[in-house]
Amino acid sequence: MTNKTQSKIGILASGRGSNLQAIIDAVERGDVDAEISVILSNKENAQALERGKKHNIECAFVDPKASPDKESFDREMSRRLKEKQVDLVCLAGYMRILGAEFIETFQGRILNIHPSLLPDFPGLFPQQQALDAGVKVSGCTVHFVELAVDAGPIVLQSAVPVKDSDGVDELAQRILEQEHIIYPRAIQLFLENRLTVSGGRVLIKDD
Repeated sequence: MTNKTQSKIGILASGRGSNLQAIIDAVERGDVDAEISVILSNKENAQALERGKKHNIECAFVDPKASPDKESFDREMSRRLKEKQVDLVCLAGYMRILGAEFIETFQGRILNIHPSLLPDFPGLFPQQQALDAGVKVSGCTVHFVELAVDAGPIVLQSAVPVKDSDGVDELAQRILEQEHIIYPRAIQLFLENRLTVSGGRVLIKDD
C-alpha cells in the first residue's frame, strides 16, 4: 500500500497575517490536511513572516524592487511556488494585484478571502464602504482568484450583522472572526476535491 502524498500550500501575505495564523492553526489541529510549504511576502517586515518562522515554516521576503517590472516580480513569486510544488496558493492579506501570467499559471488553484459579501464592496476599505452604504449585513467571502480585483467564483461566505454603534474597527473585528472560520474550511474543501466551478458558480460536493 502506498501512502497518500500530502497536499502542499503556498501562502502569499503582506501584513500581520491573522488569516495566515488561522490556517497554520487549522493545519496543526488537523482540520486542514496539508503542509504549508512556503510563505512569501512582498514586505520585508511583515508580521506574517514572523508568524511562519515561529512554526518552522519556510518563509521568504521577495523584494519587488529587485525585479525590473511587475511581470518579472510575479514570475519570481511563481517560480518559488512551483519550486515547492504547491497544490494551492492562498492569499492572506496579500496587498498586490496578481497579473494575468501568474493567475494563468495557477488557474483554479488560487484562493483569496475578502472582508465583504462579494460582489458588494470589492477593493480597499470594504468595511468603511459597508458603513457608508448603510447596509445591515456585511461579512466575508472566500473566492477563486480571477484577473478582476476581488472577483471570481465564490466558495464560501459568512454574514455578519452591522450594528448601529459600529465603527470600522468594531465591524472589521467581527468580520475577521468569521474569516478565520471559513478560510480554513474552504481550503479543506478544495483539498478534498469537493469544489467544482460551473457557469461561474462553485458547487460543493456533499460528504
